[in-house]
Amino acid sequence: MNNILTVSQINKYISFKFKDDINLKNKLVKGEISNFTHHLKTGHFYFTLKDNESSIKAVMFADFAKAVKFRPENGMEVIAAANVQVFERDGIYQLYVYDMYPSGIGILHLAFEQLKEKLFKEGLFDDAHKRPLPKYPKKIGIITAKTGAALQDMLNIISRRYPICEVLLIPATVQGENAPASICKAIYFAMETDCDLLILGRGGGSFEDLSAFNSEQVARAAYDCTIPLISAVGHETDVTILDFVADLRAPTPSAAAELAVPDKNFILGLLNGYLERLEKATINLINEKERRLDSYALKFASLSPQGKFERACEKLVGVKERLEKAILKIISENEAVVDKNFEKLEALNPLNVLNRGYALVYVKEKAVGSIASLVEGDEVKIKFSNGEAVAVVKEIRN
Repeated sequence: MNNILTVSQINKYISFKFKDDINLKNKLVKGEISNFTHHLKTGHFYFTLKDNESSIKAVMFADFAKAVKFRPENGMEVIAAANVQVFERDGIYQLYVYDMYPSGIGILHLAFEQLKEKLFKEGLFDDAHKRPLPKYPKKIGIITAKTGAALQDMLNIISRRYPICEVLLIPATVQGENAPASICKAIYFAMETDCDLLILGRGGGSFEDLSAFNSEQVARAAYDCTIPLISAVGHETDVTILDFVADLRAPTPSAAAELAVPDKNFILGLLNGYLERLEKATINLINEKERRLDSYALKFASLSPQGKFERACEKLVGVKERLEKAILKIISENEAVVDKNFEKLEALNPLNVLNRGYALVYVKEKAVGSIASLVEGDEVKIKFSNGEAVAVVKEIRN
């Protein structure tokens, strides 16, 4: 009787066996959904996966079910990521699904989504780790295939938009089995250069062609990169893991080149604007300094000995002019008086009497004012207005 086991013991034993079997963990199982039930109260998914020969029950708990990005339906073929375990109560094994995708999305897409979720949880996509791009890069490193058309497009755009920028080509294999290692090597090499910006990318291709940029190895190398990094992979509709890790995602390699460097025409316009503002500011400053200098010159002139001397000279000139005017006025007034007195003297001048027919008599140069001054025999000089005559007194009559 000691060999008798209970049902629970058997189911528990089998459950342990399943849990210990590594081959039953983290498996991708492809099958068609049937008997699908979304338990609204709990949020769990209950369904069966089947193929042409067999079926297996499956459950997806609410925490995982909420992350499913499509609506599962009966008849839909899916790929389920699951562990195979025993449901001990019923003694049946079933799939415990933790992720699920439509099978048409393919294994690469499934791996893409799983890696994306993993790296997101680790914080490799956080904005806090993103660095701003240099506004005016001096040297740009381009990691891509050296023979690709994408390289020529980027070089042409950079040389046209910002010809003073130096470009360093860091060749790498961008497709195939060796691509991830080659890209990582190029990233770590770039960090030893003096580049201040990196562009990593390639032209368009299928999802499989771009798989190197969806590798965990490349994602971690991009995260470790100490230089601002632009992801420029494929076309605008292509999205890679690198896009989420890089500091900036460009929709195409050409767009990456445009985002990496400024436009020289814009810079020239900006510089011309600055030049005009500088010229105006310089002229205004010069004018202001000249006004201040003139003000200081006036103040200096008013305080300097030379200024005082010049002002004294100006004052002296003014005094001189006023004095000259006063003197001229006095002279003019006195001349008028003199003229008037002269007229009076002229009127009293005895010589003027001669003009009226009178004459003056002199004896020995003395004017004779009376007959009593004369004696007979005196020689007299008779002065007329127009000449003189000499005579001898013969007779005196009273």
